[in-house]
Amino acid sequence: MKPSAQGSTGVPPAVRVPQQLAAARGEHTHGERPVPPIGVARPRPEGCVPEPRTERTRTDDAVAPQVRADRPPAEPPVRPVVQRASVRGQILDALRTALVSGELRPGEVYSAPVLGDRFGVSATPVREAMQQLALEGAVEVVPNRGFRVVERGARELGELAEVRALIEVPVMLRLARTVAVERWAELRPLAEATVRAASTGSRAAYAESDRAFHRAVLALAGNDQLVQIADDLHRRAQWPLVGAPASRGRAELVADAAEHTALLDALIAGDVDVVRALVGEHFMGAR
Repeated sequence: MKPSAQGSTGVPPAVRVPQQLAAARGEHTHGERPVPPIGVARPRPEGCVPEPRTERTRTDDAVAPQVRADRPPAEPPVRPVVQRASVRGQILDALRTALVSGELRPGEVYSAPVLGDRFGVSATPVREAMQQLALEGAVEVVPNRGFRVVERGARELGELAEVRALIEVPVMLRLARTVAVERWAELRPLAEATVRAASTGSRAAYAESDRAFHRAVLALAGNDQLVQIADDLHRRAQWPLVGAPASRGRAELVADAAEHTALLDALIAGDVDVVRALVGEHFMGAR
């Protein structure tokens, strides 16, 4: 038989009603502060002025950090600037030099891993550099083998010289009439640099100084697109031809460099007729 829920006196034990439940009923428990029902304001003692309430949300506490008035907000840490040379750019310059010097021969196929071993790098930067040369028209992709150096003939070289003349000659003639003598004199070191490079007999060294001089002349026109297009055509014209010697002779390079100094002298003198003759001869010699 289960024991009775009543005590020995027969009176049920007192059941404690939670304050929240009592508040909901409008009641209060004995000996405890009454809790007003939900929605009913707690009475205040006389003479008590209520404090102003401010709205606070959980989002404000979670998002807005507590910042002391006497301490400025912490600044983000300054990251050191890391400067690293571009391996791809260095390989691209080396391959362009090899093309101009004839070290990379027209018609030959070269694989990226083999060239990577030669330069002491992985095949990835070599492959990326070769892709750039393919965009420039210097090489073509051979699937599963590598890259073949494009074979060019005299006709293509002549076409490049003709296009260069169509672009550069009118610009140089216009500049000869408008550019101040002092500006032309500033290009004297570049013209002399072509002579020094030619005297070494290095076709690659002369090719770079040759393009630098032409870029500086065309830059006086203030047209960046003109300089970029003309320089690209000039670079293509420097690649060796099929069956041609691996490099131009030193005497030929020196003669070509001498045309730069003569052209600069005519530009400084403002002699447009001499400029026209020299520029035409310069581009005809590039055929």
